[in-house]
Amino acid sequence: VGIHIISNLDTRTNFSSNLQPITGYGVAKVLDSAHPGFAKDDLVWGITGWEEYSLISDPKNFFKIQHTDVPLSYYAGILGMPGITAYIGFYELCAPKKGDYVFVSAACGAVGQLVGQFAKLHGCHVVGSAGSPEKVGILKNKFGFDEAFNYKDEPDFDATLKRHCPEGIDIYFDNVGGKMLDAVLLNLRPHARIAVCGMISQYNREQPDGVQNLSSMVLKEARMQGYLATNYYHLYPKYLEMILPLIKESKVVYVEDVADGLENAPKALVGIFSGRNIGKQVVAVNCL
Repeated sequence: VGIHIISNLDTRTNFSSNLQPITGYGVAKVLDSAHPGFAKDDLVWGITGWEEYSLISDPKNFFKIQHTDVPLSYYAGILGMPGITAYIGFYELCAPKKGDYVFVSAACGAVGQLVGQFAKLHGCHVVGSAGSPEKVGILKNKFGFDEAFNYKDEPDFDATLKRHCPEGIDIYFDNVGGKMLDAVLLNLRPHARIAVCGMISQYNREQPDGVQNLSSMVLKEARMQGYLATNYYHLYPKYLEMILPLIKESKVVYVEDVADGLENAPKALVGIFSGRNIGKQVVAVNCL
């Protein structure tokens, strides 16, 4: 994607139509800039339009790409918003300890695959859920999870968790919400921590699932916190300092599902909600 960055004070652009492109995190090259913080040919990541060229009026959440010895697509994933999302939720909110029992839902996705690997590097026992036998195999054989299961094959999540997490759960990294969250609440260990990153099982429901087992939060003296990664972007340099050596030493791996061409972006987006993608879903618009 190519972008033109204009002064963040210039917000009076007129459009002939109310129709606007969908936006999302992208990696781009600056084609022209009137902003003192960015120059022509800078590589950046941040929120752009689903389009070949974007005009950016407020680049406060754009980051210059300084390290180009890794795939640029990583800045839409492990080195971008999903990466710092995993880092903040696991390290800053859940305060892991060696030996903790960690459960990650949607563990083969953009964020979950990183949380599981961070937990293993930290000396935790890690269990993940995913939506296909292939993804379960990736969790155990590529990402190093201790246990994993296909949630689509499990009619009783409480029984499933008791089977795969017999010691209970110290940390739950929640990407799905709904019935899985409700079952996790029944399997918490004392002083458990839950980071609520997302609730993909609930986004398209007219009537969200109710949560019945919140009393477990009291009995186990547990803590559950939702968060927005954008409120922690000031920690991005600290995250890069940690993650770049791990990537270069192959101590952390990252799986991407690449769709070629902007015309395939809608199909790729819809596929996320049915679990069709494996790893971080990205769309290759142009080669930078």
